[in-house]
Amino acid sequence: MAVSQFSAAISTGRSEALLTRSGLLVGGLGSRGSKSKVLLMRTWISRPVTVRRSFSVNSVSSDSNKTLKDPITQEEALTAHISFTPDAASIASSIKYHAEFTPLFSPERFELPKAFFATAQSVRDALIINWNATYDYYEKMNVKQAYYLSMEFLQGRALLNAIGNLELTGAYAEALRNLGHKLEHVAIQEPDAALGNGGLGRLASCFLDSLATLNYPAWGYGLRYKYGLFKQRITKDGQEEVAEDWLEMGNPWEIVRNDVSYPVKFYGKVASGSDGKRHWIGGEDIKAVACDVPIPGYKTKTTINLRLWSTKAPSEDFDLHAFNAGEHTKAYEALANAEKICYILYPGDESMEGQVLRLKQQYTLCSASLQDIIARFERRSGANVRWEEFPEKVAVQMNDTHPTLCIPELMRILIDLKGLSWKEAWNITQRTVAYTNHTVLPEALEKWSLELMQKLLPRHVEIIEMIDEELIHTIVSEYDTADYELLEKKLKEMRILENVDLPPAIADLFVKLKPKESPVVVPSEELENSEDAVEPIDEENGSEKKVTQETKMELPEPEPIDEENGSEKKVTQETKMELPEPEPVPEPPKRVHMANLCVVGGHAVNGVAEIHSEIVKDEVFNAFFKLWPEKFQNKTNGVTPRRWIHFCNPELSKIVTDWIGSEDWVLSTEKLAELRKFTDNEDLQTQWRAAKRNNKLKVVSFLKERTGYSVSPDAMFDIQVKRIHEYKRQLLNILGIVYRYKKMKEMSVAERKSKFVPRVCIFGGKAFSTYVQAKRIVKFITDVGATVNHDPEIGDLLKVVFVPDYNVSVAELLIPASELSQHISTAGMEASGTSNMKFAMNGCILIGTLDGANVEIRQEVGVENFFLFGAKAHEIAGLRKQRAEGKFVPDPRFEEVKEFVRSGVFGSYNYDELIGSLEGNEGFGCADYFLVGKDFPSYIECQEKVDEAYQDQKRWTRMSILNTAGSYKFSSDRTIHEYAKDIWNIEPVKLL
Repeated sequence: MAVSQFSAAISTGRSEALLTRSGLLVGGLGSRGSKSKVLLMRTWISRPVTVRRSFSVNSVSSDSNKTLKDPITQEEALTAHISFTPDAASIASSIKYHAEFTPLFSPERFELPKAFFATAQSVRDALIINWNATYDYYEKMNVKQAYYLSMEFLQGRALLNAIGNLELTGAYAEALRNLGHKLEHVAIQEPDAALGNGGLGRLASCFLDSLATLNYPAWGYGLRYKYGLFKQRITKDGQEEVAEDWLEMGNPWEIVRNDVSYPVKFYGKVASGSDGKRHWIGGEDIKAVACDVPIPGYKTKTTINLRLWSTKAPSEDFDLHAFNAGEHTKAYEALANAEKICYILYPGDESMEGQVLRLKQQYTLCSASLQDIIARFERRSGANVRWEEFPEKVAVQMNDTHPTLCIPELMRILIDLKGLSWKEAWNITQRTVAYTNHTVLPEALEKWSLELMQKLLPRHVEIIEMIDEELIHTIVSEYDTADYELLEKKLKEMRILENVDLPPAIADLFVKLKPKESPVVVPSEELENSEDAVEPIDEENGSEKKVTQETKMELPEPEPIDEENGSEKKVTQETKMELPEPEPVPEPPKRVHMANLCVVGGHAVNGVAEIHSEIVKDEVFNAFFKLWPEKFQNKTNGVTPRRWIHFCNPELSKIVTDWIGSEDWVLSTEKLAELRKFTDNEDLQTQWRAAKRNNKLKVVSFLKERTGYSVSPDAMFDIQVKRIHEYKRQLLNILGIVYRYKKMKEMSVAERKSKFVPRVCIFGGKAFSTYVQAKRIVKFITDVGATVNHDPEIGDLLKVVFVPDYNVSVAELLIPASELSQHISTAGMEASGTSNMKFAMNGCILIGTLDGANVEIRQEVGVENFFLFGAKAHEIAGLRKQRAEGKFVPDPRFEEVKEFVRSGVFGSYNYDELIGSLEGNEGFGCADYFLVGKDFPSYIECQEKVDEAYQDQKRWTRMSILNTAGSYKFSSDRTIHEYAKDIWNIEPVKLL
């Protein structure tokens, strides 16, 4: 069916292709007439700006180098067709064109993969037109622009999001139907872009959507990872990692800009030139090439850009002589070293090679992006470049510490290449750069080896040393030099360079300030009673020789008088016994504290939830907060309501629209609060439950296909999907499930059914490949599932399913079907979380601790509509101290569940190390650092309340509606407005 319809369509479109070859079919959309095609695509232009473009063409009837001047301006096109909207016929024509003339597949068939690429390319045409118009306008207006630098952008699939934002979903669905395919079948051919891992990347992508939707001038900058983080497989041994293949068939959304590339240098040395300037010379040079991905806004012409860098070496670096000599690896070495920088997100850093690669990635992102930003600033400034205006035109946001090298790199470019003084460059840098902190975990606050950085980036280390020295002078001038201990504490806490000697002038000051140690005077009566003994007076020398008890017991008799010299030869135990000298204490490693550099080098530091921002001020950067309180802000995270409810949950979206009375809530989420008026309405509740069940049915099919497990749609869907980490406490969740299973096994059939609500417990998330404990947790979850799911006594009362290779597309399926979602991190350890916001937005009820954004979500949805348990953030330090002192008494139920695991009921795998991490009072890898045992009793008691509430479906549905109604605050639109106003100082620029 699909093949025959498409073949017929192609046969009617040959003349369109010829028009394309003559340069007339600019965008690829339209009916069969050539003029309408050109004009149609021009109507997608965002504003009436007169721009004439030239097209180089290859014509069968003319000279191949002939240039055709486009006689139609964008203004004329927009005026002529201002009310024209692309229809299904013109879209189908565009898809046909791309299927034949932008081919990635053989021409015989029009199967789903080919249909996806042709459809995506037709959408990209529209995005490019709008993208060009957007940036033509920004160039003309020379507006201040924000640049968001992030190591991750977790975009998900782009097709449905793009046509949804362009309001063309219906037209594309009809066009594909006419070509023999369903839109939903075409859309799932798209692989998720493997450019991120977790919340950091998902947040960055939500921000880009909001920036475009709200018409803010902004770009994103990242790296184009060829193999992503990894593709996760679940085997009998647990998690297995294989390379992502998302680019194997190509990426129809990206536009490679071969004319936009920048040199990036590593290694080498720094020399002083005759001009007195410092020059970074020699070393290894690579090239960063731009790949652009257009990001459309919702119901706006604005289309912004995500610029991703790929890395390569010039062809001349391929050693042809070595290759022909049979040394193939050596011949390709320079090219491989350049290309591997963008192979994998977060390469393992346990080896020195891995650390080098990570640092290269971070510097490549910073250097290429800043060179690009500066080139744009210079171009827009024209002949008269005023560097003091740079912060008035550019705002750089560092998403976590990965882009920290922006600070010394901007300094390097301004001083070494643009000729500015240190003072001028430092002022510009501090006014330009801002930092978002995403973690309180010490291991995530990056500290790089100073030795490694000196080798890889020698000029940057010089600049960092100077920044550190300026900071030291600031600290010394700020605090009373009379208080030596306070000053020493502040320097240790705040310096950028850790375990590095102080500058000579400051070191001399410290020598003067350091209090002299007074001799200890021992009272005589104490001396008499001490273990030390005093030898009798040495009559000959008239002196008293003090010997300790230990020395007296071990020293031999003194040697006779040396007659010749008339003195007694003194022999110590050490020389007599020839004891080895004690081994020197190893020096602590010298490191660069990246987070401290971020705080010092930027004008703003923000946390990502209210509780997190308070921890940042009170604990993580308290000394800096006291020094510069004006720098610190809170910007609670948000998620885009377009992708995370409007597009991924269309049935619920329609219900919301019908009851509120308009679709305005998609842009103004505060209107979601109007649902509160209808929470007890039986019609709304019926519709709400029906939408949830339909979404659950989709997940039932998905789980069967992906995992082989059959689950009941009548059971509660209980979901925890996030990166696997001990602080996120998937272990607490699965131990709670084990406890539930054990209690079920101890009951009769009737008791089970009356006591427990049927549940499908769904897990998803990746454990970092070198994080052994996290991988043990994945293995444990899958083992529990294998046992529980095959237990005929339990049946549909309990299922445990681990979804492999969790990503954005899986989330878009699971979240609309969720009824209970677990956000159960140890209080004070989760910066914010964003999945909690997505779940609440889709009417899911949360169980969680008072951590991250949970605190604010609970406030907004109502305390009675959130299942709360666990210790509070301010109690955690005290609880750990009690544990270290041996005062913690575990709950008998916790001991019971540990013994049950050890009994071997879940297989032969040895879980001693996993369970052992929850035992003991101190030591690395034990003592239950994340307080699973402490919170376990509170957690299982809270789960009993969940069961009780779910049995009353009217109450549960009311809670669900109130979660959606209360989620309005957690739109990324609100967050972006706050960044734009409080940090970036940018204004919306709406195209007409």
